[in-house]
Amino acid sequence: MTVVRSRRVVLPDGERPAALVIENGRIAAIEPYDTPGEDVEAILPGLVDTHVHVNEPGRTEWEGFATATRAAAAGGVTTILDMPLNSLPPTVSARALEIKRTAASGQCTVDVGFWGGAIPGNAGELPGLHDAGVFGFKCFLVDSGVPEFPPLDRAGLDAALAAVDALFIVHAEDPGELSEAPASRAYLDFLASRPDAAEVTAVTTAIDAAAKAHARLHILHLSSARVLPLLRKARAEGLRVTAETCPHYLTLEAEGVPAGATQYKCCPPIRDHANRDALWAGLADGTIDLVVSDHSPCTPELKRPDTGDFAAAWGGIASLQLGLPIVWTEARRRGHRLADVATWMATRPAALAGLRGKGRIAVGADADLVVFAPDQTFTVDPARLEHRHPVTPYAGKELRGVVQATWLRGQPVDAKPRGQLLTRES
Repeated sequence: MTVVRSRRVVLPDGERPAALVIENGRIAAIEPYDTPGEDVEAILPGLVDTHVHVNEPGRTEWEGFATATRAAAAGGVTTILDMPLNSLPPTVSARALEIKRTAASGQCTVDVGFWGGAIPGNAGELPGLHDAGVFGFKCFLVDSGVPEFPPLDRAGLDAALAAVDALFIVHAEDPGELSEAPASRAYLDFLASRPDAAEVTAVTTAIDAAAKAHARLHILHLSSARVLPLLRKARAEGLRVTAETCPHYLTLEAEGVPAGATQYKCCPPIRDHANRDALWAGLADGTIDLVVSDHSPCTPELKRPDTGDFAAAWGGIASLQLGLPIVWTEARRRGHRLADVATWMATRPAALAGLRGKGRIAVGADADLVVFAPDQTFTVDPARLEHRHPVTPYAGKELRGVVQATWLRGQPVDAKPRGQLLTRES
């Protein structure tokens, strides 16, 4: 039995002093603070990041399970769900899932689950892939950036939704609303090629398809606040629609992107200051359900630092290790509490994936914990990042909140890979 206590424990009913009794990897009891035990700073539930691109096997030079899960643990993330694309083969069949799980086996510092992929022509594979334990299916409505994971048109989306009763998570940008970005070091030239209308049109399409199929829908990496009224309307009509956003959309803004700084490029793009404020409002009122990283790294040369050309650079931001302090820094400034951040980054992502034992500090839950110093500050040093390539738009930025320790099932995470490979719970 282990007892750990803090004057700031983030529990489902709020933050208060408490002592956590841990037995067999789970929370056995929540006792008064004066219970003898190890005294630490604030305790949060381990974060659950349901949007991580690990890329192994096939593009392990971009990122792999060993490095990605070390970065997760360093950032207080105790569970990740791996996206089905950028690895080779992509996770679009039960056989591909088996290959992915074999690649991950024995390497993971935190727990790892897997999304399946819906692409043109694989609707018949989806029931078997779901039975094999994926947490749902990702699809694109626009070019994914890799040829082996093509997008679905409306007919393909309808076929996928009809093939299996599962959660569908959608990259919602409409190709008809996009234009070809010119070769340019100016961020605003790239931003103009992916306007708000691309997200509005694609989310409208996805909601309509989900409504007709009575399907469960989740909108990925929402960047445009103009989508928020569509989400509110869909929920008012009783549709099962959720949405996420990411730390970069909540803390960065188009006006602040330097010329040629391709480390800021992602799709959908970082938009302007007013849009950022509106996303925070949507998060505060519950229209946006959760915050996850969309950790999408690549090799440094694919970011085209040689030219600073936004059109040619790979679109993706690596922030798995930094998400908690990034979000807490801005959330605190806006008057939010640690409990809010835990809800957005632990409780609701766990609920999205159906991980009943994750994302909350409660009797019977896994003792996945973050020891967090919310008032300490640090400056982001890329050399201290654990993911494979230390390319980040946050280099040199001062952030508030330091992860002092991460516990997985009641034990502090160390160099020994103790993470489990998760399957969808019934």
